[in-house]
Amino acid sequence: MNIGCIVEIHIQERLRITVFYSLYVPSQQAAATIVNQIASLFKTRCNMWTADEISKLCYQRFSELPKRGKPEPGREWTLLAAVVKCSVSPNQEKVEEVVSLGTGTKCIGRSAMSSKGDVLNDSHAEVIARRGCIRYLTEQLRMAVCGQGSTVFCQGEEMGKWKVQSGVSFLFFTSHTPCGDASIIPMMIDRQSQPCPPIRSDEIIPNGTNEKAERLNPKRRAETQTDGINKHPRLEEPEKSQYELQCGGSLVENLTDSPAQAHAESPRPEGKNALTNVVLRQRDNVLTQQSLQDIHRTGAKCVPGGPEDPLQPGLGYHSTGLLRVKPGRGEPTLSLSCSDKLARCSEVTALPAGYTVQPPELLQSSLEFAHSQAQTEHNHQPGKGRVSPCGAAISWCAVSDQPLDVTANGYKHGVTKKALGTSKARSLICKVELFHSFLSLLAVTDKSHLPESLRGKELQTYWDYKQVAQSYQQASLQLRSQAFPLWLRSDRDLLQFH
Repeated sequence: MNIGCIVEIHIQERLRITVFYSLYVPSQQAAATIVNQIASLFKTRCNMWTADEISKLCYQRFSELPKRGKPEPGREWTLLAAVVKCSVSPNQEKVEEVVSLGTGTKCIGRSAMSSKGDVLNDSHAEVIARRGCIRYLTEQLRMAVCGQGSTVFCQGEEMGKWKVQSGVSFLFFTSHTPCGDASIIPMMIDRQSQPCPPIRSDEIIPNGTNEKAERLNPKRRAETQTDGINKHPRLEEPEKSQYELQCGGSLVENLTDSPAQAHAESPRPEGKNALTNVVLRQRDNVLTQQSLQDIHRTGAKCVPGGPEDPLQPGLGYHSTGLLRVKPGRGEPTLSLSCSDKLARCSEVTALPAGYTVQPPELLQSSLEFAHSQAQTEHNHQPGKGRVSPCGAAISWCAVSDQPLDVTANGYKHGVTKKALGTSKARSLICKVELFHSFLSLLAVTDKSHLPESLRGKELQTYWDYKQVAQSYQQASLQLRSQAFPLWLRSDRDLLQFH
């Protein structure tokens, strides 16, 4: 499955930014509450930037990075995600810039989580790119507060409030459909209507009983080999249909034994998964004329205590609209699938002022990431060892100090066991480091410009600061109670660091 998917960020008026957590504003958590508000909408300008332009820009930025942390060509594969800042110059020329980039496929288990906030629990590319974007926006906000000329923020209508500059918007790019529901993609008999180029036929058995197919985990089949854009022929790439041109990151919900019934009878749970709904609306005019024989699998498992996948052959293997945890194999984690993290845009009511939900706009690129799993397997040479995911994760963001951060197993790449637990082992995008960046921002902000919630209170820990963000807490409560009651939450003892 070779997917390039771009989701434009729509951050609503008066939305606040925080380094702790972000209520999804369709870039998967790129901003939320505390300190300064972002007023004004990011303008939708998808018609000005094509999916291929954005993909090429992201691949080029990756190719310019040092080799450290990159997969070994022909043997290791990884995933790529990025946030791209788009703007229009005074003379109406479009300007694009990658401001955050992430690679990675790994996730640590519960026993490896740290009460010091110094380990990355989730190192999937989408999460790495989001955290890098928080680091970038925090620096930009600091520059605005200090009068150093931010390229993102400008003074808002109220003292101490900041807004995104006119004409600035952000796109979220991922080289593959996110793990979870977004990777449960239909396999169509008619390849002209296949939402994604199919993988090799020897890797998939229609009834889903092939052990090799299960091992290869088709949920993340899309990236591999040399730097930049893939210049090799795609695997069994069909001619694009009109449906494929319209659809990016296709999802399928409530598939039944009969393809016709899947389209005609299955109700669409509008409030459950807005990402799925976007694709379903685009799919409706196609599936009645096509035959589905199977769906691609995802390795992410359903959350404990909730509905389970039926695990039946073919179309009945998965159910969609269910919360899932990753990595799907090995020790259980508390990290929800990237699909779920991106899909927190359900139709939720009673949100506080400044919080609204908005479905993303999806576009599909024709350019494949050269380090995808499919391309790594395609270029694998005998004797080079087993093809496997790269163990390292790369974070790069457009900041002035130490923009590159390479990690493995949640800590800085190459650190010794002796250094674990010290600042030398920390990733620059782990919770405690982002928290310290936030505290530094507070330190340079005039006290009269701080929100009322941060004045005259003895706040010390990460948890303390997170709790006083009342509008965020209200929005989070409504989101969990109405849309995601089974959303897993980490132990509060893991958030008491400072």
